[in-house]
Amino acid sequence: MPTQQPAFTVRPAVAGDVRAIRALATPYVEQSRLVRKALVSYYESLPDFRVAVTPDGELIACGAVHVMWEDLGEIRTLAALPDWHGRGVGHAVLEALIDRAREMGLSRLFCLTFEVDFFSRHGFEPIEGIPIEPWVYAELLHSKDDGVAEFLDLARVKPNTLGNTRMLLHL
Repeated sequence: MPTQQPAFTVRPAVAGDVRAIRALATPYVEQSRLVRKALVSYYESLPDFRVAVTPDGELIACGAVHVMWEDLGEIRTLAALPDWHGRGVGHAVLEALIDRAREMGLSRLFCLTFEVDFFSRHGFEPIEGIPIEPWVYAELLHSKDDGVAEFLDLARVKPNTLGNTRMLLHL
């Protein structure tokens, strides 16, 4: 009996993926579900990304894990083409990102999301307040990164965060 070829594979992103990642993210940005980023930001964060591709090379999903502190990372830009929703590709990319976070020695992952049920199935839990020590909070205030500001629940990113749930996973 012939073996069936997998529908997609998940791999680290390469520079040639960046424009497809941005194109995939754009509809979600326009719906205010993802934060708008300049193209250069995608290139700068390329090592953070994992992508799902079909056997013919079509990029169908992406996501990133960004290190925020010595034990803390953030899941960012997790998105899939609408035709691929409900087919496990988002779960596969998220699992790859969680594995990458463990490889980097992180013990906690943060996300800001409308997709509470999706992230809950992976062990993320809603959080209130800021689950870090005051001295770490003071250090993180020096970051210009919007994701860090979202984690810290700063007023300057409130327009980006309306309706989102802040969630945390302990690895």
